[in-house]
Amino acid sequence: MNTFQRNESKETLFTFISAGDDPPKGDFPVQKKSPKLCGSNYPLSIAFIVVNEFCERFSYYGMRAVLTLYFLSFFHWDENLSTAVYHAFSALCYFTPVIGAIMADSWLGKYKTIIYLSIVYVIGHLIKSVGAIPSLGNQAVHVILSMVGLFLIAVGTGGIKPCVSAFGGDQFEEEHTSERSKFFSIFYLSINAGSLISTFVTPVLRGDVKCFGEDCYALAFGVPAALMVLALGE
Repeated sequence: MNTFQRNESKETLFTFISAGDDPPKGDFPVQKKSPKLCGSNYPLSIAFIVVNEFCERFSYYGMRAVLTLYFLSFFHWDENLSTAVYHAFSALCYFTPVIGAIMADSWLGKYKTIIYLSIVYVIGHLIKSVGAIPSLGNQAVHVILSMVGLFLIAVGTGGIKPCVSAFGGDQFEEEHTSERSKFFSIFYLSINAGSLISTFVTPVLRGDVKCFGEDCYALAFGVPAALMVLALGE
C-alpha cells in the first residue's frame, strides 16, 4: 500500500455470528502501519509532504513575483490591463479550492486529487515558461501560451490547496495528537519559507541573468516550474 494512502480510507470488518455458533477461526486482518521517521512517531510520508509543500509554494510565489513586470515589459501592456489580468488570476487561484474540495470529498479522494491536479499544475508551469521564450512565435503566441499556462496553474494550485494539509494530518494515528500539532507547525513554516525565498530569488533570476538579449523571464518562470516538477516527484 502506498505510504501516502495509508489513512485515505478506513474500513471496519463486521462478521455476523448466529446464536450458538462458534466465533470464526483465524486471524483478523491487521492494519499495516506506515514506516516511521527516524524511530519517532512521525510517519515517513510527512517528510515528503513538507518538502512537497515548500516546492509548491516556491513555484507559485516565485512565478507570481515577476508576473506583473512580465505583462508590462514583455507584453508591453499598460498598467490597467496588467493589473486586471494579475488580479483575475489571483481571484481564480482562490476560487478553484472549492472545485478541489468537491473532487476530493465526492469523487477522487485527497491523494488522487493532489496527484492529478499537481500534474495539471506542472503542465501549466511548463507552458508558461515556454511562452516566455522571445524567439518562439509572435506576441499573440506568447499571450495565448501564457494565459493557458496561468489558467492551468490556477486550477492546480487552488485544487490541491484544501487537500494537502488535511492529507498530512491523516497520516497520524489517533493517539499521536502532539506529533500532529507539531507537524502542522512545520508544514506552515515550509509554506512561508518557500514563499519568502522565492520572492527574493525569482526577481534576481529575471534581472541579473540575461537570455535572448533581454531579461530572462523564461528562466524566472522555469525555476519555479522545476521546483513544481520536484514537488510532484516527491
